[in-house]
Amino acid sequence: MHHHLRPEAVLPQDHADAVLIGRVWQEGLGAVLVQVRADGVYDLSRLDPTCSALLEHDDPAAAVREHGGERIADTAAVLANSAWDARDPALPWLLAPCDLQAVKAAGVTFVASMLERVIEEQARGDAGRAEAVRRAVVGVIGDNLASIRPGSDEAMRLKEVLIAQGAWSQYLEVGIGPDAEIFTKSQPLSAVGTGAEVGIHPGSAWNNPEPEVVLAIDSNGRVKGAALGNDVNLRDFEGRSALLLGKAKDNNGSCAIGPFIRLFDERFGIDDVRCTDLSMRVTGEDGFAMDGASSLTRISRDPLDLAGQAIGKNHQYPDGLVLFLGTMFAPTQDRHGPGQGFTHAIGDVVTVATPRLGLLANRVNHSDRIAPWTYGAGALMRDLGRRGLLA
Repeated sequence: MHHHLRPEAVLPQDHADAVLIGRVWQEGLGAVLVQVRADGVYDLSRLDPTCSALLEHDDPAAAVREHGGERIADTAAVLANSAWDARDPALPWLLAPCDLQAVKAAGVTFVASMLERVIEEQARGDAGRAEAVRRAVVGVIGDNLASIRPGSDEAMRLKEVLIAQGAWSQYLEVGIGPDAEIFTKSQPLSAVGTGAEVGIHPGSAWNNPEPEVVLAIDSNGRVKGAALGNDVNLRDFEGRSALLLGKAKDNNGSCAIGPFIRLFDERFGIDDVRCTDLSMRVTGEDGFAMDGASSLTRISRDPLDLAGQAIGKNHQYPDGLVLFLGTMFAPTQDRHGPGQGFTHAIGDVVTVATPRLGLLANRVNHSDRIAPWTYGAGALMRDLGRRGLLA
């Protein structure tokens, strides 16, 4: 894990021009809002006590630049201490950069992953049946749906044809229908940061990482920045029944966000998100390695459309939200035998990276064996009150 937490690996290639915010744990203080620069981590608490509050500024990047802040520690030291297995609790380490925001996710936003969701459903969560089902599904609906605009007349005509053929699916409904799938991924403050362990349910035998871009959105629906994310997915749970979505998505350590949020400014904005190419690598203790990629240029719905479907007149988030945008990565590489596809093994290290957002690294373990989530909103408020940061 350590070599994934060096500044030259973690920071964006243009970090000198980037405004990066995050949160660190400081013994005796709790979670502290910070700016991350190459030379150090700087306290932003006197600007705003929480990430949620900071994003409410009309121009949070300008506010951070103007504020500065007291230097807490060397960036390289904080990153090194963020490793789950080499942490000195007396020294600062990185947490997920969001705090009070709701943690939401958009599903089935790429054709490749949409087809895999249909396959999960048809296979009833059985990885051994997936390859045969994959051939059958592609034979009926094809694999060239990328040109179809969700909710369009063409999409509705395709829906009628597929229903007539008995091939319609709940996943196709949100993939090409007018309404996006927006679900609650996990609870505020429950996401883990870089260097931490992510959790898979011990009852899952078919699961995978999902490399994604995560939007940071204020309470008025304005997108203020972006981060990297790993939306850990239990394919067998979700494939068995859509009613298991909560268990499939929201377990201890079920998502990682970070290493920081890059705030939008004149150098980086939503157009840069739209053309982001993510790379992902999984390396196992058994010598297994798998590389994947996800390009936002191939997303079916625009990121701002997804943000608009998540928050608006019909649903408000007074503390803002972070929104996973979905992934086109759907692993089919056999790991444990022909036709078995991919699933995680305990000890896998997953990295998600892109040049302008940096690199996020996490180790896979069972959700009942990683550090339990104990620091919620009540604990954060008590710490902020004790430090005199609440109005």
